Amino acid sequence: MNWGDPYPAYQDTGVQWLQHIPQQWAVRSPKTLFARHREPAHEGDRQLTASQADGVVYQDEFMEARGAKVVQVIEGQAGLKHVSAGDFVISLRSFQGGIEWSAGSGKISPAYTVLSPRREVVERYFVYLLKSHGFIQELRSTSNQLRDGQSLGLDHFSQVPLPLPPTNEQVAISRFLDRETAKIDALVAKQEQLITTLREDRTATITHAVTKGLDPDVEMKDSGVEWLDHIPSHWETTRLGWVVDRIVDCAHSTPIAHQEGEYTVVRSGSIRDGKYRPEYSFQTNRTVYLERVERAVPTPGDIFFTREAPAGEACVIPDLSNLCLGQRMVLLKTNDTVYLSDLIVQAIYSRSIRAYFDVQLNGSTVGNLKMDRIAKTPLPYPPIDEQRRIVAFLNERCTEIDVLIDKANDAITMLHEYRSALITEAVTGKIDVRGAVA
Repeated sequence: MNWGDPYPAYQDTGVQWLQHIPQQWAVRSPKTLFARHREPAHEGDRQLTASQADGVVYQDEFMEARGAKVVQVIEGQAGLKHVSAGDFVISLRSFQGGIEWSAGSGKISPAYTVLSPRREVVERYFVYLLKSHGFIQELRSTSNQLRDGQSLGLDHFSQVPLPLPPTNEQVAISRFLDRETAKIDALVAKQEQLITTLREDRTATITHAVTKGLDPDVEMKDSGVEWLDHIPSHWETTRLGWVVDRIVDCAHSTPIAHQEGEYTVVRSGSIRDGKYRPEYSFQTNRTVYLERVERAVPTPGDIFFTREAPAGEACVIPDLSNLCLGQRMVLLKTNDTVYLSDLIVQAIYSRSIRAYFDVQLNGSTVGNLKMDRIAKTPLPYPPIDEQRRIVAFLNERCTEIDVLIDKANDAITMLHEYRSALITEAVTGKIDVRGAVA
């Protein structure tokens, strides 16, 4: 990648993560650039939270925007720290995502270290520097010295020498990065919107095929089932428990991992969007395996189904052996002479069945599907030869959509890598962007 010319002259810093920096730059200890802010929280301060993606933000706005809850400080308000607008915060996860910046004032947990920038610091430049890949890697190396119960703090941050460009160059670099990262973020947003559209197309295609069939001229009838609406007149309706041989819950215990084991524990995280993701499973030994398959042995062609975390994910078991159920998992022992496994999974991802699951979960994303509710899952019931045609159609069409989704995800990955590399090159002086800023 080539974003611009290097500076005319460089100096050797003797710092491994920086190596060479422009001749007119300095290398400084973080303690000379930031002061620990020890001020207690003010009356009326709003609660802040530190997020790797969003920086230091107001907790209520974060929860509303993300639809997620964070641990809220209820007791010990006297221990909370005041954060001024423009302060930086070392969070519990700074060794993973860098040091966060706060645009607004408020109060934050005493577990965090609050830092106020000194006069030489241009905040926007350091927002980029303290989230850059090279800095995070160097900060992470200091976390290896942490003892149990300790958290990352100023002492660790102070072990990472920082580049300090002249003030006018800090301004130029931050303006350049504001402009260029905004362009990259816009491209990422377009790819994300494309993925959303493709997923909606996939769901609509599945829903129509499994509830209406492939013949656009077929006569319809009221299914008599709230979730299914109208179905072809020659179809019937059924329930999941009536078309599989057995619905088997997992053993209600935590399986123990054995890294060298020859048996695989399939967890709820192993199933997403109708696919099995082996990288999210773990290995165990024969003793644990035999305990986990005492109720039933998963075989290729059966279905893995998740009861929670999240609920309602499913996939046909691939041609693998020695698999067993982890926690929150259900096994559907299927009978392809009655109802094709592939079509059951496709139906599970239709809007009709997702709506049924949502009601059973009361709209929660972390709820638990009860076994009797799983068994009562309504299904349209086409003749077996028509099932085969629907499965073949959906396999072809969904594969085409999935290829486009994968390409969009690959583009997002490349854009994120490009963004990260651009920031690192600019904040460490490997490229001279002064002339690129009007």
